[in-house]
Amino acid sequence: MRLPCSIFLSVSLFTAETTAALYLSSTYHSAGDEVWQKLTLLFSLVPSILVQLALIFFHRDLGRDRPFILLLHILQFGPIVRCLEAFWIYGSVGRVEDPYVSITRKKHMSRRGKPEEVERQVGQAEGKLVTHRAAFARTTVMQAFLGSAPQLTLQLNICVLQRGVSVGRGTLMAISLLSIVYGALRCNILAIKIKYDDYQVSLSPSAYLCIFMWRSCEIASRVVVLVLFSSVLKIWVLPVVLVNFLAFFFYPWILFWRSHSAFPQHIEKTLTRVGTAVVLCMLTFLYAGINVFCWSAVQVKLSDPDLINKSQNWYRMVVYYMLRFVENALLLLIWYIYRTDFYEFISAPLLMMELLGVYGACIFFMLLFYTSCHPCRRLFNPSINRGLENCRGLLCLSCITAELTNNPRMEARPGGEVAMPADCNISQDGGCSA
Repeated sequence: MRLPCSIFLSVSLFTAETTAALYLSSTYHSAGDEVWQKLTLLFSLVPSILVQLALIFFHRDLGRDRPFILLLHILQFGPIVRCLEAFWIYGSVGRVEDPYVSITRKKHMSRRGKPEEVERQVGQAEGKLVTHRAAFARTTVMQAFLGSAPQLTLQLNICVLQRGVSVGRGTLMAISLLSIVYGALRCNILAIKIKYDDYQVSLSPSAYLCIFMWRSCEIASRVVVLVLFSSVLKIWVLPVVLVNFLAFFFYPWILFWRSHSAFPQHIEKTLTRVGTAVVLCMLTFLYAGINVFCWSAVQVKLSDPDLINKSQNWYRMVVYYMLRFVENALLLLIWYIYRTDFYEFISAPLLMMELLGVYGACIFFMLLFYTSCHPCRRLFNPSINRGLENCRGLLCLSCITAELTNNPRMEARPGGEVAMPADCNISQDGGCSA
């Protein structure tokens, strides 16, 4: 049984960000910045309340006699208590024999590429730990994109307006960025486990590194673009964000309406039709919040019994990144046209190219993950694998062109390979001599 490190990391980020936000709001209060203080508290306390409600919902505490746990959730100490409970369950494994043991069957990917089904026993304690991990994985995503992402955007905007970064503000921004990246990483892992539920999925360190670089570049470039645009056109940034949010919020509902499916009734037995509608609205609200800042690996499908689309929609992902790249480029172009004297000390064209280059790097790491580090890449369609390889090769086209220009005798092959002629010897400086 694995140590619940993911739970500890989620709670640590949650506690650190809340503490830093409370400290920073007190400094804003001392400086007389009431607006910044209220917004900082808003983006800290509202997601914290949503996390408490989500943990109560996932653990079904309303139907159980646990008044002390409910009181701790009201006092905003729920995640800490849940973390301690998870470690207590982990420490008690093996001391008392589980009265109930279930059998699970999972497929393992062998080196030959053929899946092998393996049976294993799951005790009651391990089942409780699985519930804790699943609950914290979902609440981490909520905290990241409903709290940390708006908080990071707000604090970076304040840095631009005040032309400086204080220690407290810089600390909060660093923790918020880590929280968003970790939430996006958990979202990727959730998507893989949901889509390949029959397989025992485990990610390698290289896969974690690729996802971390992919999400860091994507989120950092997106937040900086929005802040730069809002610094010159403060009012127009609201329509941009609102159009993005509403488009992704209503998209699952439009698909559900077109499918003519019955209204979901299987989410929770104790929920009424109104309660089910509220839960579905919260789910699509979170889905829209994620897609405003980065690609949501988990796709909502209200007509599915699990509310998640288990098929890999490559076309939707390609369209998303193409449109997001064009949108970022247009926002940067508008910022360049209307930029003020404040940006005279930096090279605006260089900054634009750097931000677009960072977003291009995020696409490169995404393709690298799906072609080389995805734990279930052997299950992909062969044509999809070839398409991903070709897309990744296109990103290196400029490098290949430069090599062909420097060495005219080099031969370019299909697929991006560069071959030397038969009578060519490689010199020490990388050149070609007959």
